[in-house]
Amino acid sequence: MKVEDFVDVLGSDFYTGVPDSQLKALCDYLMNRYGIHKNHHIIAANEGNCTALAAGYHLATGKIPVVYMQNSGEGNIINPAASLLHDKVYAIPMIFVIGWRGEPGIKDEPQHIFQGEITLKLLNDMDISYFVVGKDSTKEQLIEAMTEFNPLLKKGKNVAFVIRKDALSYKTPPQYANENNIMREEIIRHIVQTARTDSIISTTGKASRELFEIRESRGEGHQYDFLTVGSMGHSSSIALGAALNQPAKKIWCIDGDGAVLMHMGALALIGTNQPKNLVHILINNSAHETVGGMPTVAGQIDFVTIAKGCGYPKAVRVSSLDELDRELNAAKTGNELTMIEVLCSIGARKDLGRPTTTAKENKKGFMEYLRK
Repeated sequence: MKVEDFVDVLGSDFYTGVPDSQLKALCDYLMNRYGIHKNHHIIAANEGNCTALAAGYHLATGKIPVVYMQNSGEGNIINPAASLLHDKVYAIPMIFVIGWRGEPGIKDEPQHIFQGEITLKLLNDMDISYFVVGKDSTKEQLIEAMTEFNPLLKKGKNVAFVIRKDALSYKTPPQYANENNIMREEIIRHIVQTARTDSIISTTGKASRELFEIRESRGEGHQYDFLTVGSMGHSSSIALGAALNQPAKKIWCIDGDGAVLMHMGALALIGTNQPKNLVHILINNSAHETVGGMPTVAGQIDFVTIAKGCGYPKAVRVSSLDELDRELNAAKTGNELTMIEVLCSIGARKDLGRPTTTAKENKKGFMEYLRK
């Protein structure tokens, strides 16, 4: 189905969400039509953030907003959907558009399997009526679904369109780029060279895939690394838990700007606890690059000042490999909580693979090595 037809049926002029590869056609269309526009389209920090933002839009306009997300974001909307939107509370209507990763019977990555199994169940539990959109769905079927949804929306209910793989299409995607010069894979390679046998915890998406392939290219084992293949935004908290309970060992966290923004309260917790053995590396390309390259707000905020305000005794920003090596070496030999923000370009190798070990194998090897 053409995304233009899908948007036409929804009939909304305000969209907010967290980008998803399953919804790339919709995200690209919104970027081409609106860009980032406060009255029409906002990419938010996390799905709960989107939901509250959309609620404010409805309160101010009386109109129906659209919130888009990957199905992993359902967990982030449970609280506002149950305690803010529900018709037993404020009865605030909105339309959710949810990319169905891990749909049963469709091959997908391990972090999506269980989430895919419970996607529709969670919607049922949240009292959200839904319509599943597939490659063969027609505009007429969507119109019929919206005809059934409209009375629910008028009552302050929420509804959802669940989008199967390749269900939406768009012919003219935008090109996403920034002015930074360093590739993320090269940054991670330099981190590995400096960290050597220290433990590394890496964030969701291509960063973990690149770390895995760097170990393979170096002929090294994977016991040094914990690959946070799901649970976006939580790798730094995992690293904090590991660092606090293995204080004699250096722990490195490879993070991304979209992930940090998603749960930025973690910075305050890390800064308050100040583990001297933790090095937090924020690779900032100001984009949700793993799911297509749509922008984040990370290019407009000062992570160094934020980190220092949260209690990090040292926080620096670098934009070249020479600067990066200098700060990595200082962190390697230093004894204080450190953040290194690295300005990064958008892009990755076309032939970038995925980990060939299972998540449980990764956990077992990492635990055995870390606890030696």
